[in-house]
Amino acid sequence: MRQTRVVVVGSANMDLVATAPALPRPGETLLGTDFVTVPGGKGANQAVAAARAGAACAFLGAIGSDSFGVTLRARITAAGVDTGQLRVVYGASGVALVMVNADGENAILVTPGANGAFTGLTEAELAAVRDADVLVAQLEVPVETVTAAALAARAAGTRVVLNAAPARPVPAELLAAVDLLVVNENEARALTGRGRDEPRALLDLVPRAVLTLGAEGAWYGDRDGADVHVPAVKVDVVDSTGAGDAFTAALAVAWGEGRDLVDAVRWAAAAGAACARRLGASVALPRRAEIDELYVPG
Repeated sequence: MRQTRVVVVGSANMDLVATAPALPRPGETLLGTDFVTVPGGKGANQAVAAARAGAACAFLGAIGSDSFGVTLRARITAAGVDTGQLRVVYGASGVALVMVNADGENAILVTPGANGAFTGLTEAELAAVRDADVLVAQLEVPVETVTAAALAARAAGTRVVLNAAPARPVPAELLAAVDLLVVNENEARALTGRGRDEPRALLDLVPRAVLTLGAEGAWYGDRDGADVHVPAVKVDVVDSTGAGDAFTAALAVAWGEGRDLVDAVRWAAAAGAACARRLGASVALPRRAEIDELYVPG
């Protein structure tokens, strides 16, 4: 089987992760238990996850000229991701402040830094998109950049997977270029005004969609009539921070390898579960063997 070529267009952040018995309320100060600094950002996470899941993956994005940027590039490259076209922008890298409680629930504040300056794709970046089997993108970088990448992919026959996160308006031009949309309930509601009770409303926007439902699994539907619930893989959750990124990346890899999309969602569910077993985002992203270990075929 030929190795799937995935290009990820998105954000890179340094995640500052603190754990505590509970998440603080506004105005409240709590004592935490642990603290780690790990590379993150939805784009970088999904690139690392795709590489670990077995893809040949390149990452297009921007890091700052600070020490966080140096560390981000080194860590992403060490994970097997091609960072040859990762831009360096003068100033601060993106940073995410992540708080995790004893149940694995989290609260995250992101400052974009260099991610906000990732605009105007170069010809070399567009060529990388055109040469890929699958383009994966999110919404933590300027939407104009995501749209340009998606349009280039569509014109070249590259499949476009959009993880429309964080929740924000998505232009019709971008949605028209999307082959597969991945959203959680909040993101679905932002796009359609409806949640898990009417997931097929997403198919008014795109031909195929996955609605992730946390501990309840995921829904997959398409315009050909598919309407499938895939149960979650049960594990002891430590930190759910990167689970959605592991899910999206594994889904893209599996689809690029030629799997039926319902089966690809099952494999992606195993990836998300494997990630949730460890603290941190990029450091917890599972390798292919770990995904296969938890994968439950239909």
